[in-house]
Amino acid sequence: MISIQEKKKWRLFFALWPSETERTALALWQPLLHELCDGRAMRPATLHVTLMFLGEVAENRLEALQLAAREVDFQRFYLELLEAHYWGHNHIVYAAPEVVPSQHTSLVNELQSKLLNHRFQFEQRPYKPHVTLLRNAKWSDAPLPRQSKVCWQVSDFVLVQSLSDEQGACYEVLARFSAKAD
Repeated sequence: MISIQEKKKWRLFFALWPSETERTALALWQPLLHELCDGRAMRPATLHVTLMFLGEVAENRLEALQLAAREVDFQRFYLELLEAHYWGHNHIVYAAPEVVPSQHTSLVNELQSKLLNHRFQFEQRPYKPHVTLLRNAKWSDAPLPRQSKVCWQVSDFVLVQSLSDEQGACYEVLARFSAKAD
């Protein structure tokens, strides 16, 4: 039996959201990588680093979700992206840091802990920070050329709603959560 009052669900994730400068610098990687790997370049407005994918969240849980995120205590850090890689299992080309800053790892762990404390469920798998640049790409195991370094100062993370339009995925930032003051 279907409930008379359907609960609205939102498709959500937490992410690091680049500034226009960082987004533009990452988009400059795409033409060469597209030439090498083919595929579909992601729209610059959608470039981000996913911290945690939540999937469908009931609308009545949004306030608790934001409360959990506000409890996260993290330090600002720099994320340096200068490598492009290919994942054959899902045919994407992505930007990744050579070294993941410890503050980045701490942020992800703290966010997971706070969400579990608030009884949120999410997919738990090994975390690998990346920015998807191309989808449906074709490449081998050969290394991709090194790119111009993108140095991104991370001072906040965001809660994002995933929507779809005629061009594919589009994202709406719902809330920002800042690092603690230095």
